[in-house]
Amino acid sequence: MLLNGTGDVIDDHEYPATTEELIEEYGDRTLELPNGTETVGDVLARLESETFENSEDARFAVYSAVSDKAVGRVGYSDRDPTPVGSPYAPDAVSF
Repeated sequence: MLLNGTGDVIDDHEYPATTEELIEEYGDRTLELPNGTETVGDVLARLESETFENSEDARFAVYSAVSDKAVGRVGYSDRDPTPVGSPYAPDAVSF
């Protein structure tokens, strides 16, 4: 997901680093997602301010804050039954 070299620059950044520092440095970088794009700045702005101790923490923060543009099919699961009353439930079939 972190295309256009974004993952590499996050890895190469000097840590510890704050959310604000990462937004200032990389906020205009584009993340290519399955259903569109977002900037690193938009993604990290969804989070509270924190200090990342290493690049792994920063990457996980980005992964956790992307919008549903990163989800193939919203509400889809091939493992769990659809909960009763879910807007994603199929129409009932009567036999």
